[in-house]
Amino acid sequence: MKGRSAIGGAIALLLLAARSPSAAFAQDALQPYQLVRSLQLIQDRIAGGDHAALPMQAKLLEMVDARMRDANAEDFKEPKNFRALLVYGMSGGNPVTVAAAASRAMTDPQSLAIAKGVVAYLNGRPANAIDMLKPIDPMSVPPDIGAFLALVKGSLLAADDPAQALALLDEARLLSPGTLVEEAALRRSVGIAAAQGDAARFALASTQYVASYLYSPYASQFADAFVSGVITLHMAISQDKIADITSMMDPEREKVIYLRIARHAAIDGMTELSAFAATKAELGRNGGGSQDDPRSQLYSSLSNMTSASVDEVRARLSKIDRNKLSQSDRDLLDAAQAVAGEVVAPVKTPAKAEAAPAAAKGNEAKAAAEASADPADADLPPVEGAMPDQPAVASSNPRVASGDPARDTPPAASPPSAQPLARTTDETPAAAPMQADAAPVVQASAPADSKAQDPIDAAVASTRRQLDQIDQLLGAAPK
Repeated sequence: MKGRSAIGGAIALLLLAARSPSAAFAQDALQPYQLVRSLQLIQDRIAGGDHAALPMQAKLLEMVDARMRDANAEDFKEPKNFRALLVYGMSGGNPVTVAAAASRAMTDPQSLAIAKGVVAYLNGRPANAIDMLKPIDPMSVPPDIGAFLALVKGSLLAADDPAQALALLDEARLLSPGTLVEEAALRRSVGIAAAQGDAARFALASTQYVASYLYSPYASQFADAFVSGVITLHMAISQDKIADITSMMDPEREKVIYLRIARHAAIDGMTELSAFAATKAELGRNGGGSQDDPRSQLYSSLSNMTSASVDEVRARLSKIDRNKLSQSDRDLLDAAQAVAGEVVAPVKTPAKAEAAPAAAKGNEAKAAAEASADPADADLPPVEGAMPDQPAVASSNPRVASGDPARDTPPAASPPSAQPLARTTDETPAAAPMQADAAPVVQASAPADSKAQDPIDAAVASTRRQLDQIDQLLGAAPK
């Protein structure tokens, strides 16, 4: 309580300074560690959902930077002030300020090594930062810098040593529970666990994040990682577990999450997951939602493209109000309608085949029969339903350059889509079924004419190509 009271007094001084012509009063009256503790308190309130504290965070960062630039060697004789400099740096501070202040400080070699590592980290030199920080155990240093050090090291090692990164992020949470450090550590853990294929860890970290930090201004970054993880781990995480996690969200956030899952699952050909998410988005919590959302109608139709009656899918697609869709979803709707139309279009007989005399047709049939007698010479058509492998989209690792809580940019009006959603395309959508009244499907063992492509094969190949095009129409996440 005493510490909280001191921080409250520091914030009161800052408020007075903000109303005065200059902030020099607060900077002279407060020690660097007092300013940094005030900054941490504001950041922890932001992590808990107090968005009104964001302007104060910006003001405090400005004041801390000015105080650190003016600090002299005498100031840094107080160990708490030098540790405050390190915390400021690892909170997203100015690397020039940190480097200049550290050069004036007389302190122990380990603290100076941390300062150099932090400066390298802030300047975008992760290899140098890892070399300098790797030997230092976050649990062996004072807790006020240990939590930040564990968070920074965990972020740096996310790509090269994800298991160690997860362990470090756990240490960060242990050393600083209920803070912006824990919020950032949990958010990073979600993405790393998904990339590692660890469904249990992914579900646990997601549950903990939603329970404590759903209203953080950085929660949209968690949403990106969560949707990406559900797609990546769709074979390992159950729909019941997904529903358990989303049930802790408010209804609107839950609906948006399901819409995004349905969209990406439909594009990736994960029909069961897409149908589940689209239904959840349509019905809402407790089955009382509205079913007229054009986005859920579109994604649900995509998930049924290869399993339901094409006529039913076409009818549903035609009823969607395209004016209520984003441009990327309108493109997706156009592609889906084109695919459905291609499936039911009558097969066109090649003009050359129509003009050929009956005698020539007889000769061709005879030649085909002779060719089928020798399996080595048979030119077999592609197997029905086979799809070419799609290139896998690389999963995005947690950001290294902006691993500090204060450097994570909060969203403005809508969730950011700058970070691409990790998707796996190992499961590719199957070709849409042909109509019952269409020409019979050519069997894989049937002989093929080496001079002309079978018209049914051409139609199937065209349909597959258009289904592949849907995979490329990701666009922006639904708003």
